Amino acid sequence: MKGELEGRVALVLGAGSLGEGIGIGKAICLAFAEAGASIVAADRNLEAAEETARVCREAGGRAEAAMVDVTDDPALGDLVSGTAERHGRIDVLYCNVGLGKAGSSDQTSPAEWRQIADANLTALHVASQAVVPVMKAQGGGVVLTTSSIAGIRHVGYPHLAYGVTKAAAIHFMRLFAQEHAAHGIRANTIVAGLIDTPRIRQTLATSYGGRSFDEVRKVRDAQVPLGRMGTSADIAEAALFLASDRAAYITGSEIIVDGGLSATVRQSSI
Repeated sequence: MKGELEGRVALVLGAGSLGEGIGIGKAICLAFAEAGASIVAADRNLEAAEETARVCREAGGRAEAAMVDVTDDPALGDLVSGTAERHGRIDVLYCNVGLGKAGSSDQTSPAEWRQIADANLTALHVASQAVVPVMKAQGGGVVLTTSSIAGIRHVGYPHLAYGVTKAAAIHFMRLFAQEHAAHGIRANTIVAGLIDTPRIRQTLATSYGGRSFDEVRKVRDAQVPLGRMGTSADIAEAALFLASDRAAYITGSEIIVDGGLSATVRQSSI
């Protein structure tokens, strides 16, 4: 809704798209910018972050890019403190980081497990703890993260480390919300289903036996009761709602955005 985030500052981690098109982080930044927020679009790929900031500005918003590796604890803390210093506040922290390795779990080394856990879970802890003093001082704020239906159910192929860490992220947000509710800090999770993003074109075809992207699209569309994968905009709309005052009484909760997939066992015969 235009203007509903006017005067607010949003820091989005994982704001770049992996390839051409609009990924979830970029879509969230764009939705927040169009609603009036000043955006800090952060990604480990500075070029991707700058592209997101450019798109936001072209849409009439205010946005700047930042580079950060969320597994670098000091750098992540510096990003949060630096954003607060430059803008005087942080009203929304959105953690949109997702790292995984599909395939049999015995093919995931301890080092890979730690890397996935650091990106999907430890970074959420570090960033949220860093923003708490800022939000307490200003009288409140919103912390959001993107999880996955892989964190609540099997999704048709092995993805153990990703699923387990995304499940933990959901519970982290529930407990974080309880801890900080008295300070006016709300915390919620978007549980995303099968979303058509630039990332799946590059990384998920191998999860379906090396099929082409068109074949993968048909499989994924057929799995969803609504008959299609979601879009990044579908996630961004939920994010905008949760970041806004329309969700003022929602905390410690999840919104599932999956076209009904988590409520069914339907699988494609393709």
